[in-house]
Amino acid sequence: MNFRWSDVSYFLPELIMLGTFLGCVVTDLVLRRHGWTFAKFVGGTTLALIVAFVRPPAGEHWIFGQMVVVDGFAHFFRILFLLLTLVAGIFSWSSREIMGRDREHQGEYFALLAVLCFGMMTMVMSADLVMMALSIELVSITSYLLAGFARFSLRSSEAAMKYVLWGAVSSGFMIYGMSLFYGLTGETGFTAIRDRVAVGSGHELTLLVATLFVLAGIGYKISAVPFHFWTPDVYEGAPSPVAAVFAAGPKAAGFALLTRFFYTTLTGGESGGHIALLEQSQWPWVVALLSAVTMTWGNLAAMKQENVKRLLAYSSIAHVGYMLMGFVLLTEHGLQAILFYLLIYAIMTVGAFLVVIALNNRLGSEELHEWAGLGYREPLLASVMFVFLISLTGLPPTAGFIGKFYLFAAVGEAGMWWLAILGVLNSVVSLYYYMRIAKAMWFAPDPGTGRLGLATAHMVLLVLLVIPTLVLGVYWSPLKAFADRSVGGLF
Repeated sequence: MNFRWSDVSYFLPELIMLGTFLGCVVTDLVLRRHGWTFAKFVGGTTLALIVAFVRPPAGEHWIFGQMVVVDGFAHFFRILFLLLTLVAGIFSWSSREIMGRDREHQGEYFALLAVLCFGMMTMVMSADLVMMALSIELVSITSYLLAGFARFSLRSSEAAMKYVLWGAVSSGFMIYGMSLFYGLTGETGFTAIRDRVAVGSGHELTLLVATLFVLAGIGYKISAVPFHFWTPDVYEGAPSPVAAVFAAGPKAAGFALLTRFFYTTLTGGESGGHIALLEQSQWPWVVALLSAVTMTWGNLAAMKQENVKRLLAYSSIAHVGYMLMGFVLLTEHGLQAILFYLLIYAIMTVGAFLVVIALNNRLGSEELHEWAGLGYREPLLASVMFVFLISLTGLPPTAGFIGKFYLFAAVGEAGMWWLAILGVLNSVVSLYYYMRIAKAMWFAPDPGTGRLGLATAHMVLLVLLVIPTLVLGVYWSPLKAFADRSVGGLF
């Protein structure tokens, strides 16, 4: 591998997050004062975000022996992950589930959160099977630790154990598929594999099996049916701030890697066009079926949930189904719709989970019946949650409506109107269980126990998240243009 020191300049935000991880560990060991580790985490993440904004990549840069690629696509997700990590870290500071009564757990938590962000950013930049496997395992192992971070909670320990078991199985599937790609082509780079496969190896069945195994492994990371079984149990058992990160971060990283791998490996090439494997295997119908089953199962299962975190977990599965709609034909418009919706989804789902965190700090429960009368006790919080809920449903004038509109339009452009109609029907179904939360907040009997005394910082952050949820419902062109530009390098 040819290493050049100039490569480092394209990898600065990731190196800053790696330094933040090391800094949090050292600060916690040496200083042992409340707030120092948190300040180090916030400062490092903010610095990485500033560098990412100031130094966007111009064009496409292959670094570290062409194992990593830095382009507009990676830049889009780099900013998304840094923003998500910063918001999650700020909310976690006041979470008793995470910090403990005396904030004795802050060092380990913020260090893990920083290295999780580093792993997700590296996943998106992977352009080689080796780097792909390493980055996925880094994110997976860190996620297992975070899921079981509340070590005195049996529920959290159970969530971590289930996550580890399912994660090991999915990693085995995926790495086996990678080994088949390497065995057929003798290459580990995505573009090199593409060029070898495009020539034709005479092993179409083996190539199809390898493709399906990799799809299964990444399908686990994004919670696509039938690889979704871990999601509701892990979301319910993990500490609420961790569940908020899982709902948006690793899921978005999985979609980015899925896109990078399949768009690079199975499309294009020296001869151009789709590789014959996609046409022979009826790829659009495979992904369309996966999308339809995922969104339908997620919405139907969410209807009977009484735990809000578990309900949001099934909701996240349904949204994976929506996003898979844009992946059906591996077209540029479909990918642009996925990126646009991913950013909108991250804003509204993190906002909904942050409401759960704020209430869990005061109520000590995520059960739906505990939210009775919340609209009278905390009207601002309930109003913010209502906006997130209608945006998750996809109703105007919220960002969720615009995001779904572009997804459905991309599928319709591909000629699969039945899938777009199914997506609309599933959105109608989701309205039922989202409005169950609204009903509990506004129409259930008021328990009359007074205000909850929520932290001012929590409310400020929630308002900052609800503003783009509303603004992007009426003025979305700059964000859509950013998403469109970010996919240019893949085509």
